[in-house]
Amino acid sequence: MRHAVIMAGGSGTRLWPLSRAARPKQLLDVVGDADGGGAHSLLAEAFARLETVLPAERIWVCTAARYGAQVQAALPRLRPDRLVLEPVARDTANAVGLAAALVAEADPDAELAVVSADHVIRPVERFAAALGAAYDALAGRPRALVTLGMRPTAPATGFGYVRRGAPAGVPGVAEAAAFKEKPDRATAEAYLASGEYLWNSGMFVWRARTVLEALAEHLPATAGGLAQVLAAPAGPARDAVLAEVFPTLPKTSVDYAVLEPAATEPGRVLVADLDAEWLDVGSWPALAQTLAGQDGNAVAGLAVTLDSAGNIVFSDDPGHVVALVGVRDSVVVATADVTMVCPVGDAERVKQLLAAVEERFGARYS
Repeated sequence: MRHAVIMAGGSGTRLWPLSRAARPKQLLDVVGDADGGGAHSLLAEAFARLETVLPAERIWVCTAARYGAQVQAALPRLRPDRLVLEPVARDTANAVGLAAALVAEADPDAELAVVSADHVIRPVERFAAALGAAYDALAGRPRALVTLGMRPTAPATGFGYVRRGAPAGVPGVAEAAAFKEKPDRATAEAYLASGEYLWNSGMFVWRARTVLEALAEHLPATAGGLAQVLAAPAGPARDAVLAEVFPTLPKTSVDYAVLEPAATEPGRVLVADLDAEWLDVGSWPALAQTLAGQDGNAVAGLAVTLDSAGNIVFSDDPGHVVALVGVRDSVVVATADVTMVCPVGDAERVKQLLAAVEERFGARYS
């Protein structure tokens, strides 16, 4: 059967001070409905998006153990036994491996989609169609690893790219001819003009057993550790083994551990074409694209602007007004205990700023 796991373990440091270690961005109600309705979390949107393809009982969420209760509260339709909790962060190879092992235990023939809690994808019908095509591709190529490729709308330099090759027998799915790292501007423009390249979304579809076999071949320490975990009976005994073993697993990405070796085999990696609006909400400029416009600014919360434009203004205190005069192209974020201001062009340095705050004040404001 078809299953999916939402990867929701990140702490969202580039959206500090709104996103905190105790309550990360995927759990914050910051995304507005496509029809202009009320705000909800990225995680809730990801779950609802998958429900257009799968029943709730086949949707899993992988997150940090410290977020487990918050995730369960945010997703009332998530079955408790579909919540995968990482004791510590050990990068995506181990997180995906743990999820795949638990899914395979529940359904040995499971086909598993791995998606992110950080994305806004609209319209959802196109996402559902592309995901369905990716699942369908596994019927003819059961050992395939299918990545979802977003059709590029601009010569973006912040994404990796995948070049489409020969058709794979399912409409909208092709062999992945090449993976490319983040390009410079001229190269990105050439990719866009060729029509052969898609943005690599970081979302995948494969059989759960295929992932576990790949880990056994290319990352045996992780495979062995996960086997120890699954050998323990579900419940407190397994939780104890997981807490002991998981922190010892080699920290590496699923791209390096699984996709890169698979890509050396012709026809093993496929790409499904997803033509939709796609936003990876990983920074303040990205989040701004989901906020309401106000006099040339992106605004959430109470704000007044005078002769100010190009700003991103966010206040999470319903009794606190942010007032700007003569301010241009800045990020202004007000929370109960932190006010952060920076040029939009320096928004990628917020992670560095948080590190400086932690160095001075400890983890109090993390």
